[in-house]
Amino acid sequence: MTKRVLLGQFMHETNTFCKRLTDEAAFRGFYCHQDDAVLLALADTENEVAGFADIARREGWELVTPVATFATPGGPVTQRAWQAFGERILTAAQDCGPFDAVLLSLHGSMVLENGADGDARLVRELRAILGQDTPLAVTLDLHANLDPEMADNADIILSYKTFPHVDMRETGRRAAELLRRMLVNPSTRVSTIVRKPAMITLPEGGRTDREPMLALMTTAQAMADAHPAIVDVSLNAGFSFADVPEIGPSVSVIHMGAEDTAVQIADALCAAMWAERDANQEAVLEPQKAAEIAASHPAGQHKGPLVLADISDNPGDGAYADSTALLAALLDCGGEDILFGALYDPEAVLAAQAAGQGNTLALALGGKSDQEFGGGPLNLRARVEHLGDGRFVCGGPMWKGVSQSAGPSALLRIDGIRVLVTSHATQALDLEIFRSNSVDPATMRVVALKSTQHFRAAYAPIAARILLVDSGGLASPRLDRLEYKRVPRPVHPLDPL
Repeated sequence: MTKRVLLGQFMHETNTFCKRLTDEAAFRGFYCHQDDAVLLALADTENEVAGFADIARREGWELVTPVATFATPGGPVTQRAWQAFGERILTAAQDCGPFDAVLLSLHGSMVLENGADGDARLVRELRAILGQDTPLAVTLDLHANLDPEMADNADIILSYKTFPHVDMRETGRRAAELLRRMLVNPSTRVSTIVRKPAMITLPEGGRTDREPMLALMTTAQAMADAHPAIVDVSLNAGFSFADVPEIGPSVSVIHMGAEDTAVQIADALCAAMWAERDANQEAVLEPQKAAEIAASHPAGQHKGPLVLADISDNPGDGAYADSTALLAALLDCGGEDILFGALYDPEAVLAAQAAGQGNTLALALGGKSDQEFGGGPLNLRARVEHLGDGRFVCGGPMWKGVSQSAGPSALLRIDGIRVLVTSHATQALDLEIFRSNSVDPATMRVVALKSTQHFRAAYAPIAARILLVDSGGLASPRLDRLEYKRVPRPVHPLDPL
């Protein structure tokens, strides 16, 4: 008999310190697909939904797909957005059943505007609708602030194993394959246990291209391989810009009737995380120093651009993406063939549209969200080089094939610097966000991005050198600037432990 499986995706990483609420329009503006459009849009992309679909296609499952949506990280998710997408999944579970199983693609760090854990709520309410006997699998981002309660309601919880996240589709396949085991043999008992150390996050957000995360991942895989009843071990780095009780790194272990062993593995890995809590991190520069280095970077595209990554104003961490400190320093130091972006400023885009392509205008650029984080607006004159709708299809390893939108956009020329300005706060993790606006990062002498780590998947292959910058944005690693009120205390690094 054909298995009917409910598939839903509702993803958001919430920065509770961000004043910009994440509403329904934020999800629909980035990507949002409903019903039959879900598989049409995502089944052949590097996305968890595609991984789910790979196994479903092979097994002949009937998939019911109410919604798949993602919004750029930002402030808490509004009640209206929850009703549009969370309730849509719950209604499908209630009205379109019965279902043999459920596959959910979540982030693991969604916070609703009432302060509740949106991911835990969705899983809990789904379980109440479905009953205890319907297998439920959840995939999470590596930066999940995972509430252990989720393991009471989901049989399978597993996360990406890469940062940059280039294994989304593979994570979907792993989850669906484990679900298949449960459907083929209903007596198969699959469970997940979760453990957490008393930390805000892992060093450098758990980037998997260097230590200590490389060794932690290797150890986790070795522990899983050593026990046949352990089917997956996931390490979550946590998300530090969320003032929530469930904050912090976690270990989730999926097992088949081997709870004692799973607990031992999780506890050992939590201890290993704790031991690395103060591991050395890559140097981070002040904007002026970074701009001075950029001014001396040699020309010649065969050598590749110098890539400056402003980790503090990364919209992928819920920062405002309109910090001007680094741009001001680059303008001050001068130089040609510099590309900067993406800078969030809908007002500037409208002004550029009014001026028209090829014309020059005076404007106050950036710094409008909160001048405390990264500086205020820059008053300058700019030439409008290109106007676009902001739509592009990712071509790099992360999200390859996924259509996204940065909203109406403008490429402005200010002295020797081209600045991509967008109407949606969008992380420039893919080359196509620039190429779709008539400029190729690979041909630039310097590329200044608002991104923390994801950019490396697409930009490291073309870069001559990569430097990290802290412009004082909302996602600065200087956590002492933020006031945490709801996190469990004591916790590292806020308290002596």
